[in-house]
Amino acid sequence: RRSRPWGPAAHWPMLAPMVSPRIGAMLARARGLTAAHVRAIAALIGDLERLSEPAGRRALQAVDGIPEAARAALASPDEAAIEADVAWIDDSGVRLIDCLSPDYPPLLGEISDAPPVLFVLGDPAVLASPQLAMVGSRSPTAPGRATAREFATYFARAGLTITSGLALGIDAASHEGALLAGGHTIAVCGTGLDRVYPREHEALAARIRERGALVSEFPPRTPPLRSNFPRRNRIISGLSLGVLVVEAARDSGSLSTARHAGEQGREVFAIPGSIHNPLSRGCHKLIREGAKLVEDAADVLTELKFSLETQPLARREPAPAEPPPLDKEYEMLLDALGFEPTSIDVLVERTGLPGESIASMLLILELQGRVAPHPGGRYCRMPTPR
Repeated sequence: RRSRPWGPAAHWPMLAPMVSPRIGAMLARARGLTAAHVRAIAALIGDLERLSEPAGRRALQAVDGIPEAARAALASPDEAAIEADVAWIDDSGVRLIDCLSPDYPPLLGEISDAPPVLFVLGDPAVLASPQLAMVGSRSPTAPGRATAREFATYFARAGLTITSGLALGIDAASHEGALLAGGHTIAVCGTGLDRVYPREHEALAARIRERGALVSEFPPRTPPLRSNFPRRNRIISGLSLGVLVVEAARDSGSLSTARHAGEQGREVFAIPGSIHNPLSRGCHKLIREGAKLVEDAADVLTELKFSLETQPLARREPAPAEPPPLDKEYEMLLDALGFEPTSIDVLVERTGLPGESIASMLLILELQGRVAPHPGGRYCRMPTPR
Protein backbone atom coordinates (compact mmCIF):
# COMPACT_ATOMS: atom_id res chain seq x y z
CA ARG A 1 0.00 0.00 0.00
CA ARG A 2 1.12 3.55 -0.66
CA SER A 3 2.22 5.61 2.32
CA ARG A 4 -0.47 7.87 3.77
CA PRO A 5 0.28 11.39 5.00
CA TRP A 6 -2.05 11.41 7.99
CA GLY A 7 -2.42 14.76 9.67
CA PRO A 8 -3.78 18.23 8.96
CA ALA A 9 -5.12 18.73 5.47
CA ALA A 10 -2.52 21.41 4.76
CA HIS A 11 0.20 18.75 4.98
CA TRP A 12 -1.36 16.39 2.45
CA PRO A 13 0.19 16.43 -1.04
CA MET A 14 -1.83 18.07 -3.76
CA LEU A 15 -2.90 15.65 -6.47
CA ALA A 16 -2.50 16.43 -10.15
CA PRO A 17 -6.00 16.02 -11.58
CA MET A 18 -6.43 14.83 -15.15
CA VAL A 19 -9.13 17.44 -15.76
CA SER A 20 -9.71 20.99 -14.57
CA PRO A 21 -12.27 21.77 -11.84
CA ARG A 22 -14.56 23.20 -14.51
CA ILE A 23 -14.57 20.02 -16.60
CA GLY A 24 -14.83 17.89 -13.46
CA ALA A 25 -17.89 19.86 -12.39
CA MET A 26 -19.41 19.40 -15.86
CA LEU A 27 -18.89 15.64 -15.66
CA ALA A 28 -20.36 15.46 -12.14
CA ARG A 29 -23.48 17.36 -13.22
CA ALA A 30 -24.14 15.09 -16.21
CA ARG A 31 -26.52 12.69 -14.42
CA GLY A 32 -26.20 9.14 -15.69
CA LEU A 33 -22.70 9.62 -17.08
CA THR A 34 -20.29 6.83 -16.09
CA ALA A 35 -16.55 6.39 -16.06
CA ALA A 36 -16.86 4.16 -19.13
CA HIS A 37 -18.58 6.98 -21.02
CA VAL A 38 -15.83 9.42 -20.03
CA ARG A 39 -13.12 7.03 -21.19
CA ALA A 40 -14.90 6.68 -24.54
CA ILE A 41 -15.16 10.47 -24.86
CA ALA A 42 -11.47 10.85 -24.03
CA ALA A 43 -10.55 8.22 -26.62
CA LEU A 44 -12.48 10.18 -29.25
CA ILE A 45 -11.51 13.80 -28.54
CA GLY A 46 -8.25 13.31 -26.62
CA ASP A 47 -8.06 16.15 -24.11
CA LEU A 48 -11.31 16.40 -22.11
CA GLU A 49 -10.73 20.14 -21.82
CA ARG A 50 -12.06 20.29 -25.37
CA LEU A 51 -15.53 19.81 -23.89
CA SER A 52 -15.38 23.55 -23.23
CA GLU A 53 -15.24 24.11 -26.99
CA PRO A 54 -18.14 23.81 -29.47
CA ALA A 55 -16.24 21.28 -31.58
CA GLY A 56 -15.59 19.05 -28.59
CA ARG A 57 -19.24 19.14 -27.58
CA ARG A 58 -20.39 18.28 -31.11
CA ALA A 59 -18.11 15.25 -31.03
CA LEU A 60 -20.24 13.81 -28.21
CA GLN A 61 -22.79 12.75 -30.82
CA ALA A 62 -20.35 10.09 -32.00
CA VAL A 63 -20.12 8.41 -28.58
CA ASP A 64 -22.68 5.64 -28.16
CA GLY A 65 -24.52 4.82 -24.96
CA ILE A 66 -24.49 8.19 -23.23
CA PRO A 67 -27.92 8.91 -21.70
CA GLU A 68 -29.65 11.79 -23.44
CA ALA A 69 -29.90 13.81 -20.23
CA ALA A 70 -26.14 13.49 -19.67
CA ARG A 71 -25.41 14.31 -23.30
CA ALA A 72 -27.56 17.44 -23.05
CA ALA A 73 -25.88 18.50 -19.78
CA LEU A 74 -22.46 18.29 -21.43
CA ALA A 75 -23.56 19.97 -24.65
CA SER A 76 -25.27 22.87 -22.84
CA PRO A 77 -23.87 23.04 -19.30
CA ASP A 78 -25.50 25.13 -16.60
CA GLU A 79 -22.83 27.82 -16.50
CA ALA A 80 -24.03 29.43 -13.25
CA ALA A 81 -23.99 26.05 -11.45
CA ILE A 82 -20.55 25.20 -12.89
CA GLU A 83 -19.08 28.52 -11.78
CA ALA A 84 -20.50 28.03 -8.27
CA ASP A 85 -19.04 24.51 -8.17
CA VAL A 86 -15.59 25.74 -9.20
CA ALA A 87 -15.68 28.47 -6.53
CA TRP A 88 -16.62 25.91 -3.88
CA ILE A 89 -13.86 23.53 -5.03
CA ASP A 90 -11.32 26.33 -4.72
CA ASP A 91 -12.52 27.38 -1.26
CA SER A 92 -13.30 24.06 0.42
CA GLY A 93 -10.08 22.14 0.01
CA VAL A 94 -11.96 19.30 -1.67
CA ARG A 95 -10.02 17.00 -3.98
CA LEU A 96 -11.60 16.30 -7.33
CA ILE A 97 -10.59 12.88 -8.65
CA ASP A 98 -11.78 11.97 -12.15
CA CYS A 99 -11.82 8.48 -13.60
CA LEU A 100 -8.79 9.16 -15.83
CA SER A 101 -6.60 10.04 -12.86
CA PRO A 102 -4.13 7.47 -11.49
CA ASP A 103 -5.55 8.37 -8.06
CA TYR A 104 -9.01 7.05 -8.92
CA PRO A 105 -9.62 4.01 -6.67
CA PRO A 106 -8.78 0.92 -8.75
CA LEU A 107 -11.47 -1.39 -7.35
CA LEU A 108 -14.18 1.19 -7.96
CA GLY A 109 -12.94 1.69 -11.50
CA GLU A 110 -13.75 -1.96 -12.26
CA ILE A 111 -17.51 -1.67 -11.80
CA SER A 112 -19.73 -1.09 -14.81
CA ASP A 113 -21.37 2.10 -13.54
CA ALA A 114 -18.42 3.72 -11.79
CA PRO A 115 -18.90 7.48 -11.30
CA PRO A 116 -16.89 9.76 -13.60
CA VAL A 117 -15.78 12.02 -10.74
CA LEU A 118 -15.34 11.77 -6.99
CA PHE A 119 -15.29 14.70 -4.58
CA VAL A 120 -13.05 13.89 -1.60
CA LEU A 121 -12.57 15.70 1.71
CA GLY A 122 -9.73 14.15 3.67
CA ASP A 123 -6.93 11.93 2.45
CA PRO A 124 -7.51 10.68 -1.14
CA ALA A 125 -4.83 8.01 -0.73
CA VAL A 126 -7.05 6.05 1.68
CA LEU A 127 -9.39 5.25 -1.23
CA ALA A 128 -6.79 2.80 -2.55
CA SER A 129 -6.45 0.98 0.79
CA PRO A 130 -8.06 -2.46 1.36
CA GLN A 131 -11.59 -1.79 2.57
CA LEU A 132 -14.49 -3.63 4.16
CA ALA A 133 -17.95 -2.09 3.89
CA MET A 134 -20.18 -2.37 6.96
CA VAL A 135 -23.86 -1.45 6.68
CA GLY A 136 -27.14 -2.11 8.44
CA SER A 137 -30.23 -0.71 10.08
CA ARG A 138 -30.64 2.96 10.95
CA SER A 139 -32.53 1.86 14.08
CA PRO A 140 -30.54 -1.11 15.35
CA THR A 141 -30.83 -2.88 18.66
CA ALA A 142 -28.26 -2.02 21.31
CA PRO A 143 -26.50 -5.39 20.80
CA GLY A 144 -26.45 -4.79 17.03
CA ARG A 145 -24.85 -1.39 17.48
CA ALA A 146 -22.31 -2.84 19.92
CA THR A 147 -21.49 -5.68 17.54
CA ALA A 148 -20.89 -3.26 14.66
CA ARG A 149 -18.60 -1.12 16.80
CA GLU A 150 -16.71 -4.13 18.14
CA PHE A 151 -16.27 -5.75 14.73
CA ALA A 152 -15.19 -2.47 13.11
CA THR A 153 -12.59 -1.96 15.83
CA TYR A 154 -11.26 -5.45 15.20
CA PHE A 155 -11.13 -4.99 11.42
CA ALA A 156 -9.46 -1.58 11.70
CA ARG A 157 -6.80 -3.03 13.99
CA ALA A 158 -6.29 -5.76 11.42
CA GLY A 159 -5.48 -3.11 8.81
CA LEU A 160 -8.77 -2.82 6.93
CA THR A 161 -10.31 0.56 6.21
CA ILE A 162 -13.99 0.59 7.23
CA THR A 163 -16.29 2.04 4.58
CA SER A 164 -19.91 2.97 5.25
CA GLY A 165 -22.54 5.59 4.53
CA LEU A 166 -22.53 7.99 7.53
CA ALA A 167 -26.15 7.08 8.28
CA LEU A 168 -27.62 6.70 11.76
CA GLY A 169 -27.35 3.34 13.46
CA ILE A 170 -25.01 0.64 12.16
CA ASP A 171 -23.17 2.97 9.76
CA ALA A 172 -22.27 5.38 12.56
CA ALA A 173 -21.28 2.56 14.93
CA SER A 174 -18.99 1.12 12.24
CA HIS A 175 -17.26 4.45 11.62
CA GLU A 176 -16.89 4.96 15.38
CA GLY A 177 -15.40 1.51 15.87
CA ALA A 178 -12.71 2.19 13.28
CA LEU A 179 -11.92 5.55 14.86
CA LEU A 180 -11.78 3.95 18.31
CA ALA A 181 -9.08 1.61 17.02
CA GLY A 182 -7.06 4.50 15.60
CA GLY A 183 -7.74 3.07 12.16
CA HIS A 184 -9.07 4.55 8.95
CA THR A 185 -12.64 4.95 7.74
CA ILE A 186 -14.43 6.30 4.66
CA ALA A 187 -17.93 7.75 4.54
CA VAL A 188 -19.65 7.69 1.15
CA CYS A 189 -22.26 10.43 1.20
CA GLY A 190 -25.60 10.78 -0.56
CA THR A 191 -25.34 14.57 -0.75
CA GLY A 192 -22.83 17.13 -1.89
CA LEU A 193 -19.89 17.48 0.49
CA ASP A 194 -20.83 21.08 1.29
CA ARG A 195 -23.27 19.65 3.85
CA VAL A 196 -23.37 16.79 6.33
CA TYR A 197 -26.38 14.49 6.37
CA PRO A 198 -27.71 13.70 8.85
CA ARG A 199 -26.85 16.89 10.72
CA GLU A 200 -26.36 14.94 13.94
CA HIS A 201 -23.19 13.53 12.42
CA GLU A 202 -21.30 16.77 11.81
CA ALA A 203 -18.79 15.98 14.57
CA LEU A 204 -18.44 12.38 13.37
CA ALA A 205 -17.87 13.59 9.80
CA ALA A 206 -15.10 15.90 11.00
CA ARG A 207 -13.39 12.98 12.76
CA ILE A 208 -13.72 10.80 9.67
CA ARG A 209 -12.14 13.53 7.56
CA GLU A 210 -9.14 13.56 9.92
CA ARG A 211 -8.68 9.75 9.82
CA GLY A 212 -9.88 8.92 6.33
CA ALA A 213 -12.18 10.60 3.85
CA LEU A 214 -15.64 11.85 3.05
CA VAL A 215 -16.55 10.91 -0.52
CA SER A 216 -19.37 11.80 -2.89
CA GLU A 217 -20.11 11.64 -6.59
CA PHE A 218 -22.64 14.44 -6.15
CA PRO A 219 -21.70 18.07 -6.78
CA PRO A 220 -22.15 20.71 -4.07
CA ARG A 221 -25.67 21.85 -3.19
CA THR A 222 -27.05 18.38 -3.90
CA PRO A 223 -29.74 17.77 -1.22
CA PRO A 224 -30.42 14.42 0.48
CA LEU A 225 -32.86 13.16 -2.15
CA ARG A 226 -34.26 9.68 -1.58
CA SER A 227 -32.94 8.50 -4.96
CA ASN A 228 -29.36 9.47 -4.09
CA PHE A 229 -28.83 6.82 -1.43
CA PRO A 230 -29.37 3.68 -3.52
CA ARG A 231 -26.94 5.25 -6.03
CA ARG A 232 -24.27 5.87 -3.42
CA ASN A 233 -24.60 2.26 -2.19
CA ARG A 234 -22.93 0.96 -5.35
CA ILE A 235 -19.90 3.10 -4.49
CA ILE A 236 -19.75 1.76 -0.92
CA SER A 237 -19.58 -1.80 -2.26
CA GLY A 238 -17.47 -0.87 -5.29
CA LEU A 239 -14.69 0.53 -3.11
CA SER A 240 -14.59 -2.57 -0.90
CA LEU A 241 -13.34 -6.13 -0.92
CA GLY A 242 -16.62 -7.20 0.67
CA VAL A 243 -19.76 -6.03 2.44
CA LEU A 244 -20.81 -7.07 5.95
CA VAL A 245 -24.49 -6.57 6.89
CA VAL A 246 -24.89 -6.42 10.66
CA GLU A 247 -28.64 -5.91 11.21
CA ALA A 248 -31.21 -5.30 8.50
CA ALA A 249 -34.93 -5.68 8.06
CA ARG A 250 -36.20 -7.58 5.02
CA ASP A 251 -36.80 -4.35 3.09
CA SER A 252 -33.70 -2.51 4.37
CA GLY A 253 -31.73 -0.30 2.00
CA SER A 254 -28.64 -2.12 3.25
CA LEU A 255 -29.68 -5.08 1.14
CA SER A 256 -29.17 -2.97 -1.99
CA THR A 257 -25.53 -2.51 -0.98
CA ALA A 258 -25.23 -6.28 -0.63
CA ARG A 259 -26.93 -6.77 -3.99
CA HIS A 260 -24.48 -4.38 -5.64
CA ALA A 261 -21.62 -6.25 -3.99
CA GLY A 262 -22.80 -9.55 -5.43
CA GLU A 263 -23.17 -8.05 -8.90
CA GLN A 264 -19.69 -6.53 -8.62
CA GLY A 265 -18.07 -9.82 -7.63
CA ARG A 266 -17.42 -8.75 -4.04
CA GLU A 267 -17.82 -10.96 -0.98
CA VAL A 268 -21.11 -10.64 0.92
CA PHE A 269 -21.27 -11.39 4.66
CA ALA A 270 -24.18 -11.32 7.09
CA ILE A 271 -24.52 -11.75 10.84
CA PRO A 272 -27.48 -13.95 11.82
CA GLY A 273 -29.80 -13.22 14.71
CA SER A 274 -32.93 -14.35 16.49
CA ILE A 275 -35.84 -15.51 14.35
CA HIS A 276 -38.02 -13.22 16.48
CA ASN A 277 -35.99 -10.09 15.68
CA PRO A 278 -37.29 -8.24 12.57
CA LEU A 279 -33.80 -6.80 12.11
CA SER A 280 -32.42 -10.29 11.54
CA ARG A 281 -34.67 -11.11 8.61
CA GLY A 282 -32.70 -9.20 6.03
CA CYS A 283 -29.50 -10.93 7.12
CA HIS A 284 -31.20 -14.33 7.05
CA LYS A 285 -32.47 -13.58 3.53
CA LEU A 286 -28.93 -12.81 2.39
CA ILE A 287 -27.59 -16.00 3.98
CA ARG A 288 -30.26 -18.07 2.21
CA GLU A 289 -29.18 -16.42 -1.05
CA GLY A 290 -25.54 -17.34 -0.54
CA ALA A 291 -24.02 -14.70 1.74
CA LYS A 292 -21.42 -16.05 4.14
CA LEU A 293 -22.67 -16.46 7.70
CA VAL A 294 -20.50 -14.59 10.20
CA GLU A 295 -20.32 -15.54 13.88
CA ASP A 296 -16.98 -13.93 14.62
CA ALA A 297 -15.02 -11.07 13.07
CA ALA A 298 -12.17 -13.48 12.28
CA ASP A 299 -14.54 -15.32 9.91
CA VAL A 300 -14.46 -12.30 7.59
CA LEU A 301 -10.67 -12.02 7.61
CA THR A 302 -10.40 -15.71 6.82
CA GLU A 303 -12.69 -15.40 3.80
CA LEU A 304 -10.82 -12.31 2.59
CA LYS A 305 -7.49 -14.09 3.22
CA PHE A 306 -6.42 -11.07 5.24
CA SER A 307 -3.72 -11.84 7.80
CA LEU A 308 -4.20 -10.40 11.28
CA GLU A 309 -0.72 -11.29 12.49
CA THR A 310 1.04 -9.02 9.99
CA GLN A 311 -0.78 -5.88 11.14
CA PRO A 312 0.96 -3.63 13.71
CA LEU A 313 -2.32 -2.28 15.15
CA ALA A 314 -3.48 -5.82 15.84
CA ARG A 315 -0.29 -6.70 17.69
CA ARG A 316 -0.78 -3.72 20.03
CA GLU A 317 -4.30 -4.74 21.04
CA PRO A 318 -4.42 -5.97 24.66
CA ALA A 319 -6.62 -8.89 25.58
CA PRO A 320 -10.03 -7.74 26.90
CA ALA A 321 -10.49 -7.96 30.64
CA GLU A 322 -12.67 -10.79 31.86
CA PRO A 323 -15.98 -9.47 33.27
CA PRO A 324 -16.45 -10.10 37.00
CA PRO A 325 -18.46 -13.21 37.88
CA LEU A 326 -22.15 -12.86 38.70
CA ASP A 327 -24.13 -14.52 41.44
CA LYS A 328 -26.86 -17.03 40.65
CA GLU A 329 -29.81 -14.60 40.52
CA TYR A 330 -28.01 -12.27 38.11
CA GLU A 331 -27.04 -15.18 35.86
CA MET A 332 -30.67 -16.35 35.89
CA LEU A 333 -31.85 -12.85 34.96
CA LEU A 334 -29.40 -12.61 32.04
CA ASP A 335 -30.44 -16.04 30.78
CA ALA A 336 -34.10 -14.98 30.95
CA LEU A 337 -33.35 -11.68 29.22
CA GLY A 338 -31.49 -12.99 26.19
CA PHE A 339 -30.56 -10.72 23.31
CA GLU A 340 -34.03 -9.52 22.37
CA PRO A 341 -35.72 -6.43 23.88
CA THR A 342 -37.77 -7.66 26.84
CA SER A 343 -39.96 -5.88 29.38
CA ILE A 344 -39.65 -6.14 33.15
CA ASP A 345 -43.10 -7.74 33.30
CA VAL A 346 -41.95 -10.56 31.06
CA LEU A 347 -38.81 -11.01 33.15
CA VAL A 348 -40.97 -11.30 36.27
CA GLU A 349 -42.89 -14.14 34.60
CA ARG A 350 -39.73 -15.88 33.44
CA THR A 351 -37.73 -15.64 36.66
CA GLY A 352 -40.29 -15.35 39.46
CA LEU A 353 -38.27 -12.47 40.92
CA PRO A 354 -40.06 -9.33 42.18
CA GLY A 355 -40.27 -6.46 39.70
CA GLU A 356 -38.49 -4.08 42.11
CA SER A 357 -35.56 -6.46 42.41
CA ILE A 358 -35.35 -6.93 38.64
CA ALA A 359 -35.34 -3.17 38.06
CA SER A 360 -32.50 -2.74 40.56
CA MET A 361 -30.52 -5.63 39.07
CA LEU A 362 -30.97 -4.30 35.56
CA LEU A 363 -29.56 -0.96 36.62
CA ILE A 364 -26.44 -2.64 38.01
CA LEU A 365 -26.08 -4.78 34.88
CA GLU A 366 -26.47 -1.69 32.71
CA LEU A 367 -23.67 0.07 34.61
CA GLN A 368 -21.49 -3.01 34.00
CA GLY A 369 -22.26 -2.86 30.29
CA ARG A 370 -24.02 -6.23 30.29
CA VAL A 371 -27.50 -4.94 29.33
CA ALA A 372 -28.83 -1.90 27.52
CA PRO A 373 -32.17 -0.06 27.73
CA HIS A 374 -34.46 -0.24 24.73
CA PRO A 375 -37.44 1.97 23.76
CA GLY A 376 -40.69 1.07 25.50
CA GLY A 377 -39.14 0.34 28.89
CA ARG A 378 -37.49 -2.84 27.64
CA TYR A 379 -33.96 -4.17 28.06
CA CYS A 380 -31.72 -6.42 26.04
CA ARG A 381 -28.52 -8.25 26.79
CA MET A 382 -25.27 -6.94 25.36
CA PRO A 383 -22.79 -9.25 23.63
CA THR A 384 -19.67 -10.07 25.60
CA PRO A 385 -16.57 -8.49 23.96
CA ARG A 386 -14.41 -11.09 22.26
